[in-house]
Amino acid sequence: MIVHVLGSAAGGGFPQWNCNCTNCDGLRRGRIRASPRTQSSIAVSADGASWALFNASPDILTQLRAFPEAQPARRLRDSAIAAVVLVDSQIDHTTGLLMLREGKRLRVHCTECVHEDLTTGNPLFRVLEHYCEVDWRRLDTRDERFAAIDGVPGLAFRAIALASKAPPYSPHRLAPREGDNVGVLIRDERSAKTLFYAPGLGEMQPHLAPIFETVDCLLVDGTFWTDDEMIRAGVGTKRARDMGHLPQAGPGGMIEVLARYPRPRKVLIHINNTNPILDEDSAERAQLAALGIEVAADGMRITM
Repeated sequence: MIVHVLGSAAGGGFPQWNCNCTNCDGLRRGRIRASPRTQSSIAVSADGASWALFNASPDILTQLRAFPEAQPARRLRDSAIAAVVLVDSQIDHTTGLLMLREGKRLRVHCTECVHEDLTTGNPLFRVLEHYCEVDWRRLDTRDERFAAIDGVPGLAFRAIALASKAPPYSPHRLAPREGDNVGVLIRDERSAKTLFYAPGLGEMQPHLAPIFETVDCLLVDGTFWTDDEMIRAGVGTKRARDMGHLPQAGPGGMIEVLARYPRPRKVLIHINNTNPILDEDSAERAQLAALGIEVAADGMRITM
């Protein structure tokens, strides 16, 4: 299995266009050692020829230009992206679908909740129907079988329900439903290696423990360092958990969770521009390194 990180930042990217927090201003002025990041998305393949795109960020065109394997140029109009899998209906994970409208058909895997949001509250699918066919494939979080991804041979996956939040525009924002947000367990059928991708993990639930114990790689929520990070930075009033993200530090945080599971490789993704781990010389980044926890960056390649 080949996992290519197209984008590793949370919504807004890094630096965020209108933000002058310590990180964003520090990167622009060269005061901190850090790398720019686009908004969260990955591509996964078993053979390096056909790829599944997991989330389509607003930065998708920039990301694909930096990813040569996406354009094999086998015919006049071509792409190695055979399918799209959406873990939620957040704007930073779905707006990129509009940039893929020139194709004849978009094969999109998502839950019924996500499909509903993208045909009503934010009707991307309805808009896209005027440009290309949207071939919706339903993800069922209650189906424990691994399903094939059409057009991407050698990969199978399962959708795992997560306790998180629907987008602010969704009518279910304050009344979460199963399927608003999922993690995806991806398996290479030949090597049996597995990856768990969950950029919107808001809570460590009991049904996730067996996955964390046995998976080969965890690519999970790295949005915030502390629960009150946005408040401390003076850029917002909401806490991490209120937004559906599990912070790294503090009791019950991601660091404490990951410490229970020695087996998998551990990588954080979907990192907010305010998170101190973006500064490669920060004490927080050193703490993660000492614990064997990696921080995803655009262009990162994970091969299993």
